[in-house]
Amino acid sequence: MNDIKKLALRLKNHDENALKQIIIKYTPLVTAIICNIFDGSLSKEDIEETVSDTFVALWKNADNFEPEKLSGYLCTIAKSKAFDRLSKKHIAFDDIDEVDIQDDFSLYETVETKEIARELKKAISTVNEPDREILIRHYFYYQKIEDIAKSMNIPQATVKVKLHRTRKKLKKYLTERGFSL
Repeated sequence: MNDIKKLALRLKNHDENALKQIIIKYTPLVTAIICNIFDGSLSKEDIEETVSDTFVALWKNADNFEPEKLSGYLCTIAKSKAFDRLSKKHIAFDDIDEVDIQDDFSLYETVETKEIARELKKAISTVNEPDREILIRHYFYYQKIEDIAKSMNIPQATVKVKLHRTRKKLKKYLTERGFSL
């Protein structure tokens, strides 16, 4: 069993020392993710608070992740907390049609990851509105289904169905192009 998995298991058992070690190890990664999302639009204090919020959320939700996926889970929390902070500060997002899919959040950029991102961007461009807007709001701006439904004035069930169908279309598109998902 590797050290990260051991650390994650200790965290799941609410070991505060494990949390301290995770904070030391992952603060640079979490900070980089948050800074990339903020892109200079928020203060240093906002960044520090968002980093702290990320680790607090990890602690509170320690039972909700698989130990071997600690890094990915932490990255997801960081992105979510950053977008939450942006929306609370009423920072306008870029035009939803101009969203750029990037893999900046990966420490281990590979050719395959870049190729998948490129193909995914092509696939998303084939999705019709409002399905594309719903997909982007949910998966790239991390908006909750109920918030998307409210802002677009459609039922939550419709948002869920559209997300499900769009995911299936994207999976088919990528599978047809040789990507195993």
